[in-house]
Amino acid sequence: MSFDSRMLVFQFPFASFALQIYCMAQIPQIIVHIDGGSRGNPGPAAYGVVMESADGSRLAEFSGYLGKTTNNVAEYQGLLAALDYALSKHYMRVKVQTDSELMELQIKGVYKVKNPGLKPLHEAAGRLIARFESFSIEHVPRERNREADRLANLALDAAAAGGVGRGGSRTAPTTKIEEQASVTPNALRSPKQNAANPLRTTATFRNGVLEPHFQLSLLEGEVVDLEIYQKE
Repeated sequence: MSFDSRMLVFQFPFASFALQIYCMAQIPQIIVHIDGGSRGNPGPAAYGVVMESADGSRLAEFSGYLGKTTNNVAEYQGLLAALDYALSKHYMRVKVQTDSELMELQIKGVYKVKNPGLKPLHEAAGRLIARFESFSIEHVPRERNREADRLANLALDAAAAGGVGRGGSRTAPTTKIEEQASVTPNALRSPKQNAANPLRTTATFRNGVLEPHFQLSLLEGEVVDLEIYQKE
């Protein structure tokens, strides 16, 4: 049996104390199938995502309707949604399978991203990928990506029938996550946008955990920069 281990170090260098926590944990790899499509290119578009464990067990599946856009944008949006979800569930070793050879080669750095509409999506994907313990992406034939394709088409069919608006919904076997069109994905928010609306609260450090005194409006899996000051 082999184990993949990662050491997590949390430091609080306050004047009166310093705390370090070390955690060794096994991190399994998951397989992520993604697909994006557009009927008209550009036209009504959606993505589908299927996540499986290494032994083929289904972990989650969801889709999202995007409104009018292109196939390539839909592929990238599927990748971003998959990476966001994986991070929120602490799946830190990810292998992505896609039938978009263009996106695969752009993510690997073989092709440059020249389309201005894809550049921010490519950059956002890079920021998310950097947070994983391990990441890989490979191009697979369409027949090996049928489930993700099916989910994307179901989202398109639902939109055509009037069942979902732009922004759509993401669904997992036991969870439904409604997405509002006005919400910018975390990875696409610029540092200036985040800095313009800082989150402020006080907190108590107790039993190795910082406990905020007020509820913060954070999205699941969102990463924030903290400035911690010890109260005199």
